[in-house]
Amino acid sequence: MNHANKKRAPLNRTLNITAREVAHFRKSLLKLNNKTTVEEITNRIINQDIFKTADYLPAKFVDLLFIDPPYNLNKNFSTLKFREMKNNEYEKWIDSWLREIVKILKPSASVYFCCDWKTSIPAYNILRKYFIIRNRITWEREKGRGARDNWKNSYEDIWYCTVSDKFTFNTDAVKLKRLVRAPYKSDDGNPKDWKNENGKNFRITHPSNLWNDITIPFWSMPENTDHPTQKPEKLLAKIILASSNKNDFIFDPFLGSGTTAAAAKKLNRKFSGIEIDEVYAALTLKRLEIAEKDKSIQGYSGGVFWERNTLIEQKKEQSD
Repeated sequence: MNHANKKRAPLNRTLNITAREVAHFRKSLLKLNNKTTVEEITNRIINQDIFKTADYLPAKFVDLLFIDPPYNLNKNFSTLKFREMKNNEYEKWIDSWLREIVKILKPSASVYFCCDWKTSIPAYNILRKYFIIRNRITWEREKGRGARDNWKNSYEDIWYCTVSDKFTFNTDAVKLKRLVRAPYKSDDGNPKDWKNENGKNFRITHPSNLWNDITIPFWSMPENTDHPTQKPEKLLAKIILASSNKNDFIFDPFLGSGTTAAAAKKLNRKFSGIEIDEVYAALTLKRLEIAEKDKSIQGYSGGVFWERNTLIEQKKEQSD
């Protein structure tokens, strides 16, 4: 479904794509019909079904694999629909494509797998067959209305895995700058693990597996699209900075609206991904054109991640 003609409020910054733009970008989308090389898919978007593509991908070239598959619920994705299955059937579905793309991973690769509360256990059951599971990240998604007869679903999970015991994790690259509400001082009167900046007290903290600083893209954010399950660039930036280095190769087999590719480009990584829907694949190319000129990632500046609702403080620091 093309949302380009959808009526929007004057201040709505949602990024859309027209049929003319889709036609323009179509020639730049990649289709694989035989074995390909790493060079041929580097910084390219593959517009194809994952089941028709996996056999043609090179072996052992990916440093970081980010997987955000359809969750096990009824959901419309532009021209495609995903329908809920029984848990055991969903496990088999994951296994049917995951076993085909394990071969693309380097022995030192990391894997991040997105899921909700219902799909977290089926995902775990399959992931442990192929990888070392190192942690489960839980992140707060501050969006959506409550349910009438249940608790509002405000969190999602990401399983963090590695192929082996040799892997990249850059702790210093993903520290979080938090506002200090109880600024303790040492016996000598100096700040204890915090400092005052522009009249407010901040502390740089180590990353944890509970992320409550993420903002789901919405209408006033320039990265927002009409994709129903779009992940924030800030979330991808955390993962990319933690588990890869500059010029490493990032791959996403369910690329959606292209957040992984856009964040990878902004952070100077190589990338590629698969997206079956042509409109979303074309939208990814449009986002990549924007990322060529604008490297900013909301919530990340000055080499650190910031809490939500600190945009004024971030701008003050940038102007100093």
